[in-house]
Order: sequence, then structure tokens, then C-alpha cells
Amino acid sequence: MKQDAITKEEMKILVKSQQGELDAVLMYQALADVVKDEHDAETFRKLAAEEGHHAAVFKELTGQVLTPKKTKAVILPMLYRLLGKKKLYPKIAEGEYAAIKTYQPLVEKFPTVESVKNDEKRHGDTVKALL
Repeated sequence: MKQDAITKEEMKILVKSQQGELDAVLMYQALADVVKDEHDAETFRKLAAEEGHHAAVFKELTGQVLTPKKTKAVILPMLYRLLGKKKLYPKIAEGEYAAIKTYQPLVEKFPTVESVKNDEKRHGDTVKALL
């Protein structure tokens, strides 16, 4: 069955999602480098790898090569030092859960997005469990 053409609006969401996943790779790698707890660091390294896979799923759909933005990778380690994990980790989890709402409308037309959406829930739960 041939897939319908991607609309401009869908492409916008797909590209933004791809960018977000790429940025999350750097963010989790940066957090892994600064957190005090080695278990947290290892968890963040795993999450970074999974976010990289997610970016690849979206790249497959968009056909675009994007460059990760370092903003979150710079800001979140600073926030970790300022706020500590008890305040920061719930915010990170919220970001993962927010992605679920963004990805849900895409799932029907782009079935590969479903596993990404499901991973985001698990990522949110994983980060919360570090508390």
C-alpha cells in the first residue's frame, strides 16, 4: 500500500521531532558527564543512544540531515548543578511525556513513530525512577 504524501504540517512536526530527538542525544550525554550518581550517568547514556535511534526513525521519514543544537546540552548540566536532581529530573520526565502528545497524531499515518512514542513514556518513567 502506497503511503499518502506527507503534508506540509506533518513535515513540520516530523522535522521538529527529529530535531528534538537529536538535541536530546546531546542533552543526555552532557548530563551523563556531570551527574554525581554513576547509575544515573549510565541511564542517561542509554537514553542518549535510544534518542539517537528515534532521530534516525524521523530522518527516515523526513529525508533530512539535521545538526543537533547544543542549547539543552549546555543548560541542563547547569540546571543540574543549580537545582539538583530532585528538581531537574521531574522536568526532564515532563519533556518526555510531552513528546507522547506530539507523536500520537502521527502514529496512524507513520506506524514507525509508535515505538518512539512508547519509548518516550518509558524514558519519562525511567528518569522519574532515578529519584
